[in-house]
Amino acid sequence: MHPLFEQRRYLIPFRSTLLPQIFTDTLIIGGGVAGMRASIEAARIDDDQKYQPADVILLTKSSFDMTNTAWAQGGVAAVLRDDDSFKSHADDTIDAGAGLCDSHAVQQFVEQGAQRIRELIEWDIRFDRDSAGEFRTGREGGHHANRVLHAHGDATGREFQRLLLKKTRATEGVRIFGGCFALDLITSSEEPGSPVRGAITHHPKHGLQMIWAKTTILACGGSGQLYRETTNPRAATADGLALAYRAGASLADLAFQQFHPTTLYLPGANRALISEAVRGEGATLVDAAGNRFMKDIHEMGDLAPRDIVSRAIVSQIAQQGGTNVWLDCRGVENFSDRFPGIDSVLKRFGIDAKDDLVPVHPAAHYCVGGVRTNQAGETDVPGLLAAGEVACTGFHGANRLASNSLLEGLVAGAACGHLARERAADLSNSGGPSRIVSEILPSDHGEIDLIDIRSSLRSAMWRNVGIERVGSKLDDTIDMFDFWARYTLDKVFDDPEAWETQNLLLIGSLVTRSAAWRQESRGCHARRDFPQREPAFELHDLWRRGRPEPVTIERDSMYTKPD
Repeated sequence: MHPLFEQRRYLIPFRSTLLPQIFTDTLIIGGGVAGMRASIEAARIDDDQKYQPADVILLTKSSFDMTNTAWAQGGVAAVLRDDDSFKSHADDTIDAGAGLCDSHAVQQFVEQGAQRIRELIEWDIRFDRDSAGEFRTGREGGHHANRVLHAHGDATGREFQRLLLKKTRATEGVRIFGGCFALDLITSSEEPGSPVRGAITHHPKHGLQMIWAKTTILACGGSGQLYRETTNPRAATADGLALAYRAGASLADLAFQQFHPTTLYLPGANRALISEAVRGEGATLVDAAGNRFMKDIHEMGDLAPRDIVSRAIVSQIAQQGGTNVWLDCRGVENFSDRFPGIDSVLKRFGIDAKDDLVPVHPAAHYCVGGVRTNQAGETDVPGLLAAGEVACTGFHGANRLASNSLLEGLVAGAACGHLARERAADLSNSGGPSRIVSEILPSDHGEIDLIDIRSSLRSAMWRNVGIERVGSKLDDTIDMFDFWARYTLDKVFDDPEAWETQNLLLIGSLVTRSAAWRQESRGCHARRDFPQREPAFELHDLWRRGRPEPVTIERDSMYTKPD
């Protein structure tokens, strides 16, 4: 068996009895929308005092302004207007999901999402309003109605982060452990499916610590750093997926990595996101000659689903040469007022959107697949829940509809927090410590430079497992990952950057294997050698530690029939 599937259970050797012990009812790993909403709910005290106050630890490895939530420019989709409907929102979600959405999940997220948004309004979130004082709603790719709410034009995620962090800090019973890296989930034994009991963590000041919990919630975002070109912050290194996999949980639909069509593309500049809302306000994509090309490709033109727009851009570049296409924002009224953050970034590079074309190119944006969960956020490992981008519920199917991610984080975070609060009241679930020993023998293999591996794997993923894929390159990339794994996943390291690299290697390999298995084109997964959607692949592929091949389940079994 090759290195990926014989990988050891824990990243480091340790004896639990020799480490500091911390106890809590609920451990939440991740400080974005899902993690914060879960912490608020898990520690909430009912008016009827049905549950005793619970103790919650919210653990984050980086600052709160370095989450995918905080970096989200686009809005949040919710049905709040009389001229819209849950059915319309669900239909748009299912259309974008390309035949793989779980209909039960879509219905629940769309309906409960509107309730959660109204809750945020009660908490005084600062959504944009029009001159009459009504909430201003716009359209983004794939939506047939104006249902997308924004805050400060292009800073919706930052507003979510501000409000939920304020609410979290004001919630009695929530302790925030910042700058703390979760190395691995603690399980009762090394067998897949063994209950999760908390996590072993590392803090630069306090060192290794055992955090024991009755319930552990993964809410630690995505995996954008798998790719050389990404909109994600530096912290998005697939840690949650790797934690769950090593603990024996199933990962689903990993081939579906969504690419955002429009990021600023200038040599030497960060790939700054240009929100889809800009196109919703009238901006258009044009080629080097100034010709609009999306109107001939899809009935929704520049507001087609993201996978279609991204592939169209790649096709234009291939046909005409160069490195990018252009976003024409000159028809957007009051651009600087409507999108102040984007306007500021553009002007730093000498671009004035009211006069100049903006060079754009797709970049990795969102992990559609993730840890398989049911409607309550439960994984197939007892004691472990997951919410937000790290989870896969069947809501997004094969391609996430624009502005559904913050909505999902709110709904799933609250659901996980509610279940954790119920479990905290169960006195039979002690959450107490046990003796865990991780013994790792010295490696016989040589050393490879981790910085080189990290750079190489990101480049290989971008070239070979990116917007368009082909079987021969996927096979070559699998061989590369197996080679790197042989010399890296068997080593013991003592710093977070090395642990992140090991996590990226593990998940990058699984993403590539999932893409090689899915011999069709569907949603945001495009195979040049299998360009058509195939009914035989209207399945979810599940990957679990120790299994070299995936287990498959039917489309509407993701959310309602957990293992």
